[in-house]
Formats: sequence, structure tokens, C-alpha cells
Amino acid sequence: MPASNHREPSTVALEAAMDAAWPALDRHDAGRWVLRAAAGVTQRANSIWPRTHASGQSAADLAGLLTDARSWYRIRRLPVIFQLFDSPATAALHDLLDAEGFTRQSETRVMVRSATADPVPEAGVHAPPIELSTEPSQDWLRTWWQVDGRGGQDALATARAIIEGCPSVYALVRDGAGRAAAVGRLALPAGSGLGGLYCMATLPAARRQGFAAAIMQSLLRAGTERGVEGFWLLVTAANHGAQELYAKGGFRDSGRYLYRQERPRPSLTGC
Repeated sequence: MPASNHREPSTVALEAAMDAAWPALDRHDAGRWVLRAAAGVTQRANSIWPRTHASGQSAADLAGLLTDARSWYRIRRLPVIFQLFDSPATAALHDLLDAEGFTRQSETRVMVRSATADPVPEAGVHAPPIELSTEPSQDWLRTWWQVDGRGGQDALATARAIIEGCPSVYALVRDGAGRAAAVGRLALPAGSGLGGLYCMATLPAARRQGFAAAIMQSLLRAGTERGVEGFWLLVTAANHGAQELYAKGGFRDSGRYLYRQERPRPSLTGC
């Protein structure tokens, strides 16, 4: 089937799949918004997801939701952070957060690829073997955390609980000496028909050797074999090298989001 005939997932479906692919350990459904927390490990798992389908709130509604969200996060000793797409549907909320002095951080591109867009590229004859599993091994976790991790063993344990909260395929490639060099994860949210590429990480000494491309190709094939109809991935707007790799793999832009974080409020002093 030509790529042009394949229907791209709706924003609502994609946002829901993204939420399921990186599930917060503590969450509260506020109706319009989903409040998420995980002991401060990763912005995504500690941010508010204001569902696109729940747009159209009045300014008073938004202010009330923000007040309730502040209370929820204050109890957990966490800052108020939004994972917020940049679209007409979110304009009113962006305006409110601008007025409240929320910062803009970590602009991220959402890229998508149909499973039928192009044949999944075959690895070259010298491509390294890829280890696939349905659970992250210790080597996989150690490699990912060395590249993307923030914090010690407690934070890693929380991050592991997050990624294991969604069925996934984990890929690992080793260098010529048998050492873990690069990893990736394909999240497979149940019932979505979609697969999300996450945790693409290559150790600094192993870069520019084709490992990331081999990981991506392997996960795309694994998803196609499991009946995935479309893929998505998230890449920071500043990471041009990764964007080039994903574009070569058939991914194209679908949207953008950023994190809006409340600035710390100064403590009152005096007697």
C-alpha cells in the first residue's frame, strides 16, 4: 500500500499511545487533565497531560484546574510541569501559562512512520547482530542509563518500573569486544496498533559506527512482525543528528510539544 493511502494516527490516538508507552507510577485523572508523577524521574512521567480532546475550556476552567494541579503536586513535593503540544487547541492554556510565568523547555519533535511507507531497510553484510528481548537486561539498563540517566540506583529502579509498565521489545548491540554499545526500545501500547521508539542510546565511544541505525532497523522489523500499523518517536528539536537518522529511516514530522514548568516561588522571610 502506498504511504499516501495509509491513514496517519489522530493526535488524540497518538497522545494516548505516548502516555501508555511511558506510564507514570502515580497518576490522577482530573477529567480534562491527567496528572502524572514518578518521584521526579523524567519530565514525561512527572508532568501534566492536558488531553487534546478536552480542549475548549474557559479561562476560569483552566485556572481552576491549575489550582487543583498545584495542590496535587505540592503534596508530592514536585514542580508543576506540563507536557504540552504546540497547536491551536492548546493556545489558551499556553496563554495562561505565559501569564503565570511558566518556562518553556525541551522542545521536542514528534515523528511518525507508516509500517507500509517503505520496506524496512535491511542491515548491511557487516551489520552487528542485535539482541532482542521482552525485558531489559542489566547490560541494556546500564547502557541506557549511562547515556540518558539522571540519578543513582533509586532513580534507575523507578525508570525501570516506568518502561516495564508497557509491553516492549528491547534491542541491544555489542561492539567488537563484546561490550554493550547501543540500545533501543519499542513500546507497544496494548490495542493501539502503534509502536513507539524510545531509549535510543549509544555510548560515546561507540558512535558513528552504524549501531543506532542497526537498532532502529531491528525494532522497525520487530514491530512490523507484530502487526504494528505505524510508528512514532520523540526527538529533541536540537538533536539534528538523530533527526537525520530517523528521516533516513522513513520518519517525518507530525507535531511538536514542549515542557512548561512553573518557576520556583520565593519563600517569605522575616519574623
